[in-house]
Amino acid sequence: MSYEFIKVEKRGHLTIVTINRPTVLNALHPLACGELDQAFNDFSSDPEAWVAIMTGAGDRAFCTGNDLKWQAEHGAETMRKMRNALKGGVGGVTRRYDCFKPMIAAVNGLALGGGFEIALACDIIVAAENAAFGLPEPRFGLMARAGGAVRLPRQIPYHLAMGLILTGRRISAQEAYRLGIVNEVVSLAQLMPAAERWAAEILECAPLAVRAAKESVLLGLNLPLEEAIPKVFSGIATMHESEDYIEGPRAFAEKRKPQWKGR
Repeated sequence: MSYEFIKVEKRGHLTIVTINRPTVLNALHPLACGELDQAFNDFSSDPEAWVAIMTGAGDRAFCTGNDLKWQAEHGAETMRKMRNALKGGVGGVTRRYDCFKPMIAAVNGLALGGGFEIALACDIIVAAENAAFGLPEPRFGLMARAGGAVRLPRQIPYHLAMGLILTGRRISAQEAYRLGIVNEVVSLAQLMPAAERWAAEILECAPLAVRAAKESVLLGLNLPLEEAIPKVFSGIATMHESEDYIEGPRAFAEKRKPQWKGR
């Protein structure tokens, strides 16, 4: 499928999705969000797609969130209606609650507003040294409605999260790493190689086991510990019934690399 505002590259089991609006710092209008939504619909449904990396074109911005100029021209209500029609929400990922395939954000510059919320919706965040993060919505009469105000306090301590949410201030990649938001900070030149290294390490694991683990983490967070631990989520049942569940121990016993099939 051809896209106007994004690029999608598939390399074996890896999918790389790039927001391609560098002239507006990869800000998102509903048309770009629609393309991202379709790309992640395809990623979710493709049995051969096991891991995704999301990044932005250029070296200045990962994504600066809502395209406020487009909103000013077309109206907030039009933008809201078009965006609410998407399955996955902003960036195709902020409301994608049923995809348990791992996603990596490769943050190549500014990740502000919806851009930060997209990164927070991913499982691993690798940031370039020039990256900056923030939820500046209150400075424009808005709030972080695409998950930032909900996800951030669940991912870092409450008062640290509120310090960002209530002030709209930016933090550097280094501070984001110190707070535990970012997994790794690298030079801009090493950003994609680092993200691909993380993806490669995930791809060494059984894909159904990885999905079962992510599902258990996300759905188990809302359960008491005594309920979460014995809970057999659907992904766990699928893993138990898979060929890979037999292949892993067999490969270990035969002292060889497992050949995962994802089924």
